Amino acid sequence: MILPLLVSALLTVPQTPEPQVFAPGVISSPASDLSPAFTADGKTVFFTRANASQSVILESHLIKGQWSTPVIAPFSGVWRDLEATMAPDGSYLIFASNRPVTAGGPPLDGHYNGSIQQAGGGNLWRVDRTAHGWGAPRRLPDIVNPGPSVFSPSIAGDGSLYFMQPDGPKGRFHLYRSQLTAGSYQSPVRVSFSAAPDTGDYDPAVAPDESFLVFSSGRAGGGLFITFRQDTAWSVPVSMGAGINQAGANNIEARLSPDHRTLYWSSVRVLPPPDHLDRASAALALKRMVAWNNGQANIWYVPLNSWLDARPRS
Repeated sequence: MILPLLVSALLTVPQTPEPQVFAPGVISSPASDLSPAFTADGKTVFFTRANASQSVILESHLIKGQWSTPVIAPFSGVWRDLEATMAPDGSYLIFASNRPVTAGGPPLDGHYNGSIQQAGGGNLWRVDRTAHGWGAPRRLPDIVNPGPSVFSPSIAGDGSLYFMQPDGPKGRFHLYRSQLTAGSYQSPVRVSFSAAPDTGDYDPAVAPDESFLVFSSGRAGGGLFITFRQDTAWSVPVSMGAGINQAGANNIEARLSPDHRTLYWSSVRVLPPPDHLDRASAALALKRMVAWNNGQANIWYVPLNSWLDARPRS
């Protein structure tokens, strides 16, 4: 159980390598691409592709070093599905969806940030891997889905679940944790490092052993933050710095690689053109622009080694 305590973070922002775009033109595309969820062997990824009216979970496979053309995941494509996360053992996947709570009902309307989001709601659904592929999605119980605006799941090694839901007078999102005990989710508890009621925290990505967690936030500086667990307490979150949190680039949807040492996230950052354009470099820049480099959300990644090596010790 994570106790509701905070400890000081004795951590300076380490130098990080230049972020790289993930599978440009294949997974990072002209649409908005977010929230990659990898199988344990790193050879299959599920991710969100979206625009203003549609959101679908796609699936791609790593074949001879190249990611295959994404296809719609077998459990997605009808409703507004997003934010898949893989259980550490790969036996199931949880995602958010506006699909009806009961068959034949309407899609969920969301209610957050002080307004109604028509058909923009979400509950968390689980789909199990079977001997014949993926099973039928099952809605998680009401204790995890108390309202129509539950998003961004992340699964700890013991099956406990982190997610975001709105609370407070302004309906800002904050992060919650539900302990899994004897196969049942317990009442969710707001995480100890949560921001003030009028400031949102979003998109938790927790290490399976719950030793650290990356999330995005509207707190000072904005973008991605990291917090470490020391004994039973979480450290004060630290911004991951300008190298990751490019100003104005909407840095969201943190995810971890299967070995938990690479950070993936989505950003609308773009690669600038070369300092000195000629026709050949202009043609390359145009090719990138058409394929992915157009200001929509793409998936980026960077090694976490410098962060993990610099973490505060108990």
